[in-house]
Amino acid sequence: MTHNASRRSFLAAAASIGLSVPFLVANARAQQRGEHSRMLVACFSRTGNTRTVAEQVQLLTGADLFALKTTHSYPAEYRATTDQAKREQQEGFRPQLTEQVDNMADYDVVFVGYPNWWGTMPMAFFSFLEAYDFAGKTIVPFCTHEGSRLGRSVRDIEAICPQSTILEGLSLRGASDGSIRTASASAQEAVRDWVAGVGIQGKPRAGAMSQ
Repeated sequence: MTHNASRRSFLAAAASIGLSVPFLVANARAQQRGEHSRMLVACFSRTGNTRTVAEQVQLLTGADLFALKTTHSYPAEYRATTDQAKREQQEGFRPQLTEQVDNMADYDVVFVGYPNWWGTMPMAFFSFLEAYDFAGKTIVPFCTHEGSRLGRSVRDIEAICPQSTILEGLSLRGASDGSIRTASASAQEAVRDWVAGVGIQGKPRAGAMSQ
């Protein structure tokens, strides 16, 4: 059997058990370069729920973690924050981020995690995605929400990054009262199942399987 035929057979088998063929292809290319596929988890979190998910993804995959922060702040009160978020969305506002990823070109896979604000990502993530070239990269979205799940955020990511591969996203219930609902055992199990289901392979960090 030729090398190409073997590769096709492997990818077909991987797809049949639910692994992500685009990610496996990216990982194979990285290995051909003599390296592992490098991963980044980029997150924006107001209450800590999204950050908790991001940290678990980091542990499970061995990815680097980058927290988006804006030069302006959001109110502590939930309703005031949602009002500000709505105005930003209506105005197409692009918040300025306090830091940048200097080596974005080095990453093959980028997880993007955010709370669902008015049906999509916070505008800070529009600033983030528009700031870099994601062509050829694999993007893996996840969000916390209060009932609207991923909303239209995946479509918005696809529109900003048309030359990227977007894998199946995860949505988890967050909490508007300041509690960290995503730290529950059931939420952590959902994250582990999702990471395994999309075929993300990496070197887990110490403590990845702790409850």
